[in-house]
This record gives sequence, C-alpha cells and structure tokens, in this order.
Amino acid sequence: MTTTEPAVQPLPSDLAAAEQAMHASLLAALDSGDGSRWGAALKFENLRLLPVALRLARALMAGERPVTVLWPDAGAAALARRDASDLADCILDFRQWMRRSAEEPSDELLLAVMPTPADYEEFLGICEAHHGQVAMLNGRLEDAAVGIGSVARERRRGFVSSWKQAYWLEPLDGGALMRCFPADWRIYRSDPDGYRQVAVFESRPDPDTIATSLAGEAGDGLKQQLNQVDRFIDGLRN
Repeated sequence: MTTTEPAVQPLPSDLAAAEQAMHASLLAALDSGDGSRWGAALKFENLRLLPVALRLARALMAGERPVTVLWPDAGAAALARRDASDLADCILDFRQWMRRSAEEPSDELLLAVMPTPADYEEFLGICEAHHGQVAMLNGRLEDAAVGIGSVARERRRGFVSSWKQAYWLEPLDGGALMRCFPADWRIYRSDPDGYRQVAVFESRPDPDTIATSLAGEAGDGLKQQLNQVDRFIDGLRN
C-alpha cells in the first residue's frame, strides 16, 4: 500500500461517467509509452457490452488514431457492423484479422472485445504477430488451464502477465474496486452516506486484502480475536 496519504478519487456516478473515465484512462495509458498491451474493464452484471465497445472505439478514433475492432467470433462482429455501419470497415472477427494481417501487416491499434479462455490460442497468435498496440475490453484470459502441460501453463501465465490494466471498475459485496490510469488501485466501502475510499494499492489487491480493507476496524478486531485464539491453542500444546 502507498505510504503517503493519497488524494480521494470519487467513484463514477453512472455508466456514462464510468465510460468517460475509461476512455480517458485508456487513451492516457496508450500514449504513456509504458507497454503495448492495455486492458479496460467494466465488471457489471448484465452489461450490454456492444454499445460500450462501439463508443470506446469512436473515442479512440477521435484523435485520428487508426483502430480496428476485433471480436472473437463472426456472429458478434456481424452484429457490431449492423449497429455501427460507419465503422463496418474497421470491424473484424479474429480469423478475418489473421487472414488480412498475413497479407497486409499493419501497426494500427487493435481493440479486442471480450476475449475468453476459449479464444486464448487465436488471441495469443494475434498479439504475438501484431507490431502495434492492443487494447482489450472486458477480457477474461485467466484460466486454471486444467489438463494442459506445465510448459503451456507457464506460457499462458506469461501472456496474461504481459497485460496492464488502464481502467477497472468492479462492484463488490459492500464496496467497489477501481483503477483509473495513472492513479493506483482504490477500494471503496459502501457506507450509509455513500461510497468511501478506504485503501489505495500500487498493484491490484487480492481478495483477502479487499475483504480486510472493507471490514475496516471490525476486521482488525476479528483478526485480534483470532490471534488470541491461536496463542491460546499454542499455549495448550506447550
């Protein structure tokens, strides 16, 4: 956790504000020169991702930045072209992109929408062959990788770790988690008078750290009680 007292960064008030923050964070990350693979995620249940992806693509293109929007499958790409005829020439599925890039290599920005573990091999091939930047919206690359060899697992872990998170907003049970580049990761607790920023971390906190931060003083008291129980048990053993 950072040692200096960080400035309070408020949570977005609605989806429009969250998207605006996501657009700004991703653009800043891409322009920072700090890596070529950046993720952005809005972890809301029942979120219609297609319009979000199209708005993000337009925001990225606003600065005259060449962008191709990639969808894992042909059906999703066709729906995107239907809903955004003005972007039709810039929307492809993974296989279409691989065929086109084999004939006409480019270094334009790729925006990959919601790749899943099932798309891992194709997406890995795209990223390794592409010489430009790649942004990923609501990607889900983590996988237990059960049934594959250790070499394949290490390769998958290496690919997942090559990504940096430009934006992350996730509702939690009793709070929320946000990262808005270039700021650090922030945990917010839901109090009766609204959300309150309670902790800031340089890297993404793990579930136990999040739970402890949300518990606050109550969590510290419980931890002390458990420590006392442990000491009592150890005393009985001696």
